[in-house]
Amino acid sequence: MNLISEDMGKSKLLESIRTEIRRRNYSYNTEKTYCGWVVQFVRYHHLKHPSKMGEKEITDFLNHLAVDRNVAASTQNQALSALVFLYEHIIKKPVPILDKLKRAKKPSRLPVVLSEKEARKVLGEMDGVWKLLLGLIYGSGLRVSEALRIRILDLDFDYKQLMVRSGKGLQDRITVLPESIIPDLKRHILKVKKLHDDDLAKGYGQTLLPKALAVKYPKADRLFKWQYLFPASSRQHDPRSGIRHRYHLSASELRVRVKQAVQKHGIQKHVTPHVFRHSFATHLLTSGYDIRTVQELLGHKSVKTTMIYTHVLNKGGKGVKSPLDG
Repeated sequence: MNLISEDMGKSKLLESIRTEIRRRNYSYNTEKTYCGWVVQFVRYHHLKHPSKMGEKEITDFLNHLAVDRNVAASTQNQALSALVFLYEHIIKKPVPILDKLKRAKKPSRLPVVLSEKEARKVLGEMDGVWKLLLGLIYGSGLRVSEALRIRILDLDFDYKQLMVRSGKGLQDRITVLPESIIPDLKRHILKVKKLHDDDLAKGYGQTLLPKALAVKYPKADRLFKWQYLFPASSRQHDPRSGIRHRYHLSASELRVRVKQAVQKHGIQKHVTPHVFRHSFATHLLTSGYDIRTVQELLGHKSVKTTMIYTHVLNKGGKGVKSPLDG
């Protein structure tokens, strides 16, 4: 798609960004996001080419996001990352220190956490594949995207562990596989196997592999072990390769189902599927597991990130008994 139809040169610029992103094996979502921010940046400066702009224009655009559009700090950082990528890898001109950048305020908020009782109530309302998916997010401490991208070979039933591939920061890690969910997972895998066999019989059955693996093992994309654990109900064309394949389930559908379950039980918290990852961490700490172990299971680069869950545990007066309670 020609995102900047007014100037074919800028269209070539976007193609260069896409090529570099794919060479680095970044996700398709990252590709769309980065291209989108570059389009906004160029349009904000009246279609001026990025090579003719520099520190002032970058700062003006990022300040516009923070001051005029009042975006969240994470959104401004995302735009900055896109522009840094553009200038360092495409324009070949490093972004200087932005001394006049007005940072969007990052609110100091504690994560929403469900009690174990609330978590089980919501899980009890889920059924079929959605219950398995949410059960792994809660039981293994996964990000939603990580749970959706699980492949068959990532499950190790003997050691009761789960391999998370290319998590945040493109890091692999091992986390716990809940023993209670294993029988249902094994039954589910039999259904996925039948679906895959049907696809192969119809001339399909390919899946998308990380670029390095696809080159090293050119026929692995049809092997069952590389298929998604939670395949979509229909096949679709991949916008990058053009392959007609079966992608994984949609995160939006999971959000809808969680919202319905939360409303049914009258839980007055803002609950999304990601809240179950927060709850996993908090409940482990409550059970006495040390913070370093929780950090590794979550895949946090720094223990400081994991420390926020200790603040959740201390919520309500840091364990102090209220005088009203005698």
